[in-house]
Amino acid sequence: MISFRHFALRRGSRLLLSDIDLVIQTGWRLGVVGRNGCGKSSLFAALQGQVEADAGDLDMPAKIRLASVAQETPSLPDPAIEYVMGGDEELAKALRDEVDAEARGDTEAMARAHHRIEELNGYDARARAGRLLHGLGFAPETHETPVKEFSGGWRVRLNLARALMAPSELLLLDEPTNHLDLDAVLWLEEWLRRYQGTLLVISHDREFLDGVITHTLHLNDGSGKLYTGNYSAFERLRAEQLRQQQIAHEREQAERAHLQSFVDRFKAKASKAKQAQSRVKRLEKLAGTEAVRAERPFHFRFAVPARLPDSMVQIEDVDAGYPGDDGAAPTRILRDVRFRLEAGERIGLLGPNGAGKSTLVKTLVGELTPLAGERKGHKDLKIGYFAQHTVESLHEGSSPFDHLQEKAPGVAAQALRDFLGSWNFAGDRAFESVDGFSGGERARLALALIAWDKPNLLLLDEPTNHLDLDMREALADALAEFDGALVLVSHDRHLLGLVCDSFWRVADGAVEPFDGDLDDYARWLRSRGATAKKNKGKGKEEAKPVPRVESPEERRRDTAAQRENEKAARQRVKKLETRIATLEGELTTLETKLADPATYNGPTADMMRLSQRQTELRREKEVLESEWLELYEQLEA
Repeated sequence: MISFRHFALRRGSRLLLSDIDLVIQTGWRLGVVGRNGCGKSSLFAALQGQVEADAGDLDMPAKIRLASVAQETPSLPDPAIEYVMGGDEELAKALRDEVDAEARGDTEAMARAHHRIEELNGYDARARAGRLLHGLGFAPETHETPVKEFSGGWRVRLNLARALMAPSELLLLDEPTNHLDLDAVLWLEEWLRRYQGTLLVISHDREFLDGVITHTLHLNDGSGKLYTGNYSAFERLRAEQLRQQQIAHEREQAERAHLQSFVDRFKAKASKAKQAQSRVKRLEKLAGTEAVRAERPFHFRFAVPARLPDSMVQIEDVDAGYPGDDGAAPTRILRDVRFRLEAGERIGLLGPNGAGKSTLVKTLVGELTPLAGERKGHKDLKIGYFAQHTVESLHEGSSPFDHLQEKAPGVAAQALRDFLGSWNFAGDRAFESVDGFSGGERARLALALIAWDKPNLLLLDEPTNHLDLDMREALADALAEFDGALVLVSHDRHLLGLVCDSFWRVADGAVEPFDGDLDDYARWLRSRGATAKKNKGKGKEEAKPVPRVESPEERRRDTAAQRENEKAARQRVKKLETRIATLEGELTTLETKLADPATYNGPTADMMRLSQRQTELRREKEVLESEWLELYEQLEA
């Protein structure tokens, strides 16, 4: 249990949190929500002991194991999987002790290390780390890649995997879905639902919050209020509370006006003086219910395009990918892609990590030249392109005004300031350096610079990273009103569901219409994952994409395939159980020998051989048990 009593926190001269009284029970999954700057991250810093309360108390269990995502990733030569395993610090120490003891030939130290590793379930650690990496989108061949070779976004994922690897009773996650794509978000959501400890999560992804949390803490104007339920339940409860508060305020104001009218009319008359005095006392006792202050929502819009051609971009028999370096063969990601983008179309691109969504968008933009086939753009085509690296391309030391003036030289300064004001860069904010801007403010500026050009086709690749809930709602409204065409890649299911009329699935080298909603896509991902496990170890040519369920005949075929998968899985489970039982028997025999003092009195080579064999058997058992667990979970599902 974690409790805050009259807790207050300042940052500089600004009071972020004041008089917070809150008890967080063990096992809760708590979403911390509120506008940017309300104190969410500062609350996490207090829980981690990085800042002290300015008033009140924060009580936590003395030996609670806390895990959180590191903000920085050192440029290490360590393989990714080893870096993730290092999240379990006790296990990492035990593994180092084992290696050191083996190097020294210290049998007693080896035995102690083996025992400690076993206590920590360490012999399946590599398999657990591998599953975390796989769930967060790392291909198997990248698990041994040095940490220093990953880009910034992938290093953020490594830090997330490392935090999930750490044994913990309290897990703090601050915007964990940033830098993830949709399939990784769905995987993380499922993982967190199974988490046994207490979870506190800050997120601006409402669908993610709805899928994970059991309670909501809303921070607003320095205060905090706890709600039971997920984010949608919180919104409904808060809306009703605000409505009731406004009703109570209006009723009280009407009573005040009536009492004051009586006092004003009769306080000078002797016959009514007592009654007037009683009403004065009643006026003083009224609670003074505060009127609901409407939080001014942020709105912006994309201007009406100057021209809106019917057929904007046409892709004909295109192979999309990347040219080879130094004469090497090109890397083909997508093959034989053909479709046409029409005015008014709103397409959401769905697909597993690395399947080619961003490659397709870059081909549509013209940033990538087709390896085969042809891309045709209308002469009046005007593209607004937001890429995952767009925010990083803003010039350090420059202001929003500087950026816009660079795009529009010669335009009157007041027109530029008016435009920036419509994107919430009003007054002096237009002249502040972007160096001090938050990630959300930078993303908003990048979108504003795109909107200035009045595009008729928007190609947006993960535009919501770092945007808060208000900004995401504003973006959804602006895209819904946009007259041109839209192609959107996003892990934000709420945004996809609000603005996209149709979905295209990018998978297995193909681009095709997806006849279903986002729930159907999540089911397809799960069935694809189950099939991938079945085909593990086979050649790529044997692994078939999972067919989409669209007709009774396809459903019958899919049911039959599921039965075959289940039958194969049950057969494999029996074989695994038989082998695991054999290994356990061998291990019992070895452990009996190693426990016998006579063993230590014999030749050292024999004892070392027994100890090495014990390690080999434990590791084989660990791998088999990991496979057995995956199959068992698959059959249970």
